[in-house]
Amino acid sequence: MDVLGPRIVIAAFDGWNDAGEAASSAIEALRSSSEYDLVHSVDPELYFDYQYTRPSTRMDAEGRRQLTWPEAGLWRPRDPAPGPEFWLLTGAEPARTWQAFASEFIDIALRDDITGLVTLGAMLADVPHTRPISIFASSQNEQVREAHGLERSLYEGPVGILTVFEHFAENAGIPTASLWASVPHYVASATPSPKVTLALLDRLEELTGVDVDRQTLRTEAATWEASIDAAASEDEDMTEYIRQLERTRDTWDSPEASGDAIAQAFERYLRRRDDGPGDRKR
Repeated sequence: MDVLGPRIVIAAFDGWNDAGEAASSAIEALRSSSEYDLVHSVDPELYFDYQYTRPSTRMDAEGRRQLTWPEAGLWRPRDPAPGPEFWLLTGAEPARTWQAFASEFIDIALRDDITGLVTLGAMLADVPHTRPISIFASSQNEQVREAHGLERSLYEGPVGILTVFEHFAENAGIPTASLWASVPHYVASATPSPKVTLALLDRLEELTGVDVDRQTLRTEAATWEASIDAAASEDEDMTEYIRQLERTRDTWDSPEASGDAIAQAFERYLRRRDDGPGDRKR
């Protein structure tokens, strides 16, 4: 049996960990592929700062105003298919008491015999939209790295909720892996980013062997890329900048390039995020 086991939590959170809404969209794609039931949700009063993650209001079918509060929850498949089960952990990144937040979900995972955790994240990076999306796949678990040929991240510095979950899960005996996608920074406003979401799900299938229907995403990804091509064609500076990024990427992908190139770019990204005042940290 694979070291991640038969019951795997896939985790992604809105916010800092979710450039281009790519990771949270991957969770939505998984939820739409099957029926899920809510296992556990947190009390938003304990973990969210409403000045940062505000509640929202909407009108229901009878015209009554309803409030929706920030949330985070764990979902399980209603009718699991043969093979590994995907349980989904998602919601807004909490603003406070992260240790209690992670512990609350890890306790539920242990109660329900969760055997593995895969976190999904997305970061803005100096990469072209015209090339395959780079995915940095890593694990702090030696058995997972050996089984799947993953990297070990050597990053040291401030972290976000995904890293906290990985740490708590490993300490509880749940093996983990992490998938981070690179989102072209110059299209950050063009959210969601279906090509990036598609790359995350493709890599997730490679890691777990679980096939998820992605045909709609493939169509959306092609449309997304074509729309950016059209915008770039009207801007010479942008066109030249994309060409520079393509040359850099092609150099990375050449046989002579170091196998650590993507890992090094990932570490540089995290350190850059630590430089700016007021940045939220991973």
